[in-house]
Amino acid sequence: MGIQIEFNPDLCLRAFGTQGRLLEECLPEKLEKKVYAFVKRGLRNFYLLGEIPLRETKGNGELSRPMASVLILEYRHKLDKKNNPFTKGLYKIIESYDANDSQIHFEGFEKT
Repeated sequence: MGIQIEFNPDLCLRAFGTQGRLLEECLPEKLEKKVYAFVKRGLRNFYLLGEIPLRETKGNGELSRPMASVLILEYRHKLDKKNNPFTKGLYKIIESYDANDSQIHFEGFEKT
């Protein structure tokens, strides 16, 4: 038996108001330049030394183009009441992008 942990190069959250999801598992209704809380199931590691893309996920690896550039301010691993691990933290929106924007904003870990 091993320890399952995931390394995430981006922060992927569900659409605002997704049924059956906590508010912190979803994107904010409006992307404003402020600090938001997030929660992800499982043990995850995020890059802390620079901006990463914020994306919408529909699950099973189906991701949107970057919607914003964010800084992960902090995160920690916890167990819920059923002993399931999750990752909880804070992120700050630095810049948001128009949905019809075709410009490339990230190349790997580098913001362009």
